Amino acid sequence: MKVLTVCGLGQGTSLILKMNVEQALSDKGISADVEHTDVSTASSMQADYIITSNELAESLAGHSAKVFIVNNYFDMDEINKAIDENIVS
Repeated sequence: MKVLTVCGLGQGTSLILKMNVEQALSDKGISADVEHTDVSTASSMQADYIITSNELAESLAGHSAKVFIVNNYFDMDEINKAIDENIVS
């Protein structure tokens, strides 16, 4: 499974989200290749899931991956809930 974490520039916040998503997936026993990137690069990358903010989700609406939203990249409860609702279920 390929997961992209996306922010505007693909540097700071997407890296933080990547680390938190990797931790959440690991805690659930889910193996995934998680990469962080910027929104324009993500639009041309292959992935199963894209996790991003509400503002950037619109830019990725046509992507073949399932796009879902995490607004607070530091909130493990929100990240876990989003994974449970979009990947686990």
